[in-house]
Amino acid sequence: MDLTPLQLYILLHIKKAGVEYAKMIMKMTEVDLKNIQEAIDSLMSMGLLERDSGSAIKRTRARFKRASEVHKHHTYYRLSRRGILEVRKIDERYLQNYFDMLLGKEGFKAIKLLAKERDFDEICSVLQDCEEMRKKLVKYGFITESGRKTRFFMRFAEFASL
Repeated sequence: MDLTPLQLYILLHIKKAGVEYAKMIMKMTEVDLKNIQEAIDSLMSMGLLERDSGSAIKRTRARFKRASEVHKHHTYYRLSRRGILEVRKIDERYLQNYFDMLLGKEGFKAIKLLAKERDFDEICSVLQDCEEMRKKLVKYGFITESGRKTRFFMRFAEFASL
C-alpha cells in the first residue's frame, strides 16, 4: 500500500489518540489543514479510516482529551477494522523498508539519525549523498530549507518510536 508520510503519520496519530479531528492534527503538526483533510479523505477512500458517529466522546476513546466527556464540534475520525490491521504491521522493519524505498538506500538511517539530532546538518557528514537526502526530506516536510526539523517530523518520530 502506497502511503505518503502524512498519511502514515495520521494513521499512527489516530492509533495513539483513539479518535481525532483534522484541525487538532493540524495544530499538533503545523501542517496545512487542506493537506491533512486531503490525506484523511484518501485514507477513507482506501478503507483505513472512518467517521466516528455520535454527538459526544468520552476520554476513554479520545485519549488526548483532558475532560472526561466532550461534545463533538468537529468531524472525528477513527481507524476502520482494515486500518487497525494495517497499523499493526507498522514496526521497525516496516519503517525501514518504507523509508529506504521513499528516500533511497540510506533513508531509514537518515530518519533515525535525524530523530536523535538537533538538525540535518549534524547528520549530514555520515550520509553519502547529503544534498539529495536534504531535498527529499524538505519535500516530505521533515525538515525546513535551513535543515531544522519540523514539528511534523518531531511528532512523526515520537509516534513511530524512532
